[in-house]
Amino acid sequence: MSLRFVIIGGGPAGVQAATYAARLGAEVTLIERDIVGGAANLWDCVPSKAMIVTGGALNQIRDSADMGLGVQHPEIDLDSLRERISSITSRLELSNRRLLESQGVNLVRGTGRLVDDRTVVATTDEGDLSFTGDAILVSTGSRPRIPEWATPDGERILTTRDAYPPVSMPEHLVVIGSGVTGVEFVHMFSSFGSSVTLIVSRQQVLPSKDPEVAAVLEDDFLRRGVRLYKGARAIGLDRTEDGGVMVRCDDGRTAVGSHVLLAIGSIPNVEGLGLAETGVEMDGPWVKNLDHHLRTNVPHIYVAGDLSGKLPLASVASMQGRKIAEHVMGLHKVDHRHIDYEKAASAIFTEPEIADVGLAEADAFAEGRKVRVTKVPFVSLAKALINNDPRGFVKIISDPATGVVLGGSIVGRHAAELISVLAIAVTNSLKVSDIAESLFVHPALAEALAEAAE
Repeated sequence: MSLRFVIIGGGPAGVQAATYAARLGAEVTLIERDIVGGAANLWDCVPSKAMIVTGGALNQIRDSADMGLGVQHPEIDLDSLRERISSITSRLELSNRRLLESQGVNLVRGTGRLVDDRTVVATTDEGDLSFTGDAILVSTGSRPRIPEWATPDGERILTTRDAYPPVSMPEHLVVIGSGVTGVEFVHMFSSFGSSVTLIVSRQQVLPSKDPEVAAVLEDDFLRRGVRLYKGARAIGLDRTEDGGVMVRCDDGRTAVGSHVLLAIGSIPNVEGLGLAETGVEMDGPWVKNLDHHLRTNVPHIYVAGDLSGKLPLASVASMQGRKIAEHVMGLHKVDHRHIDYEKAASAIFTEPEIADVGLAEADAFAEGRKVRVTKVPFVSLAKALINNDPRGFVKIISDPATGVVLGGSIVGRHAAELISVLAIAVTNSLKVSDIAESLFVHPALAEALAEAAE
């Protein structure tokens, strides 16, 4: 009899776990209530990146005179943009469905919950369906966090999911939250021509990132005319008489705009899952005491994605799903590589793009660790000048004794793609000489990696 594997939540973790387990011979049931591929992924991440690409195209057209072109002023067509985003999302969900169905995965549209440690009930339009699992994975993702002092209305007071695109283009958008999501929205709407104010609770945007990286982004924001309220924490919202919104900050300042966007993080979807009732140890909305296989204290119940409390990245969730499937199917009884979350690459799709991986320079110095830091600006590269975009740099962090690559940061065009080279180096303990002695294309932005490695 095949091992029965029941998965609640069809986001990146759930889809990967289902497809890997099915390939290995499991009888897999995947329960998803919203969209196969994940709401946080296909209703947040993918739409935001699609809008950012549209904004980037606008910026390129505006700057085209410097490249010997003459064009008329472009305009945003909200209906076409909305249709484009919907088309991308639908195609990605269909691709996920076809993949899973081709492998014999039982796809159930409904809301799953544990009724005991072996039984999952899915509430569907046709009634409740019960499934027994030899192993169970819960990967239900997250949703935007809403502070108690704000009530989104989908028109003027927006969560991220209300903004792909919003009903009307903001004349002046106030963004609350200067983390990854917040700065991407600042870039997006300033590219569309909106005035933007960013509420920055710390003294720099992207407080968890390299200060040198954050400074490049701040300079770009100021060049665009973005207003930065540094050291200000939003504590309240009021509607103005003209239909706009006023944000009140804890230092007494106020920011008035036509719209406000809440970008202050997310919270895991744990309500009604029955985890605690089944005996799984919880710490608020997160699961406690996970082992490196992502097992809970109930050994055959696993969690992944946002519920795991690890890095909230789709790439991380996908890898977690794969590793869980392998463990469920017994492959981890032999030597294998565990997930090293400190070596996960991440990117921020602003303009310029920002990406990093591994050890950060500031963290190394804070720990008193000796490192070698080498930096090459893109302005020295032929390809950057050809692209008419010389902003940014490549920075590599290495061990001065061994030459092993420990981490790196990239700011500039295509940083999200270029960081893959450093991610492979960090994951596999390659040396800077391995990069420096590789033959890269010329002219290419990747040449900065070789120069920094030298």
